[in-house]
Amino acid sequence: MADRVKKVTYCYAKVPSRSGHGAKYLAEIKKANVNLLAFSGFPAGGGKAQLDFVTDEISTLRQLARKQGWRLSKAKKGFLVQGSDAAGAVHKHVRKLADRGINITAADAVCAGKGRYGMIVWVKPRDYARASRALNAKK
Repeated sequence: MADRVKKVTYCYAKVPSRSGHGAKYLAEIKKANVNLLAFSGFPAGGGKAQLDFVTDEISTLRQLARKQGWRLSKAKKGFLVQGSDAAGAVHKHVRKLADRGINITAADAVCAGKGRYGMIVWVKPRDYARASRALNAKK
């Protein structure tokens, strides 16, 4: 099966870097039945952590955030790559961007089991359209 590259929208919340904050946010997202395509959490400095929420339901997530009193970033864009797991699976997409001089801001890739993998890729906003063409990304 050929890899699929999808344009995605995400936003993030900055939370105290303390045990349980990510679980609290994810519990509310689950209760609201908001499907996440990807989730990433990492230290953001100053005792804070950043939680990235990638979803096709960004307006529903924003409604939930208002109800919960969460501060979400403005919407940002990235790419979700899904395909068959094999040696070099991630490399071909990274190489496409490198060949066009597009720097990757961040990327996370994981084996998804049953011979599949997934990767989320972020580039600078000024490079998004060129990256989209390079990756042949779909909506």
